[in-house]
Amino acid sequence: MTGEFALIHRIARLAARAPSPDVVLGIGDDAAVLQLPRGSQLVAAVDTLVEGVHFPIGTAAADVGWKAVAVNVSDLAAMGARPRWALLSVTSPDPRAALALARGAMACARRYGATLVGGDTTRGPAGASVTLLGTVPRGRAVTRAGARAGDDIWIAGVLGDATAGLACAQRRLHPSARDRASFLRALDRPNPPLALGLALRAVASAMIDVSDGVLADLGHVLDASSLGATLGAGPLPASRALLRAVPDVGARFAMQCRGDDYTLLFTASPRYARRIETIAQRAGLPATRIGSTHALRGLWREGPGLRPTRLVAAGFDHFR
Repeated sequence: MTGEFALIHRIARLAARAPSPDVVLGIGDDAAVLQLPRGSQLVAAVDTLVEGVHFPIGTAAADVGWKAVAVNVSDLAAMGARPRWALLSVTSPDPRAALALARGAMACARRYGATLVGGDTTRGPAGASVTLLGTVPRGRAVTRAGARAGDDIWIAGVLGDATAGLACAQRRLHPSARDRASFLRALDRPNPPLALGLALRAVASAMIDVSDGVLADLGHVLDASSLGATLGAGPLPASRALLRAVPDVGARFAMQCRGDDYTLLFTASPRYARRIETIAQRAGLPATRIGSTHALRGLWREGPGLRPTRLVAAGFDHFR
């Protein structure tokens, strides 16, 4: 392989192996031409991954490509939207690494039913930016602003494994080899629960993906909905691997609030509790009720006796 255009040609050939009828014109022109399904609205998300910020130095290029798409799938899942088309911008010092990154991105896009339709390639420090376009039935997008006082607050799946993976990569956590591999997979190859997000359109009043940390992201929902919330006194949902690796409840809670989980936090009326459990079971992912919303602003957690503890809805912030 020599040069940028040879790289683009290779990526275009790979993308052409999975044609989609809604792509009128894909890679190879100045822009893509796409056909929206009748009765749908367009949903767009973009995320940029930078080496040393979003992934450790030395992460495999294919894993970077996968994650660059997956974090956007997570955003669309939180809107109840179906991914359809991806635009990939690759920055790399090496065309072979750029091709590996593109392969990883296309593998994730195929996993979630999206087609790579264009992008850009640039020589420079390793990184990737993906714009993911999806569709949702007209008027059916789930936003952060729909929660109502008295709603239950739910978490899909578990929290903290990706943060444990980063701790392993930085040699701050030393679990068993099996648990280490599980944590690193959670960090490098997240699998957002898209099927669950689509199914929750029928019952969720508000939804957000957990990327900056569960407290911070819950805080975004509460701000958008002009509400407060109280979390239960019980532990947040955790994998068996995390329970083994971090047995201390306080340390585990702190780790679970760090973000990079790419799962869903959502609110719903208590009358939908059984239905949500059924939906989650069909999606193959547990859903855990962690608290409830109320009109009193602020974020609280049930404590000993009847005195709740006030929490700070803080999480990852690029500029803090």
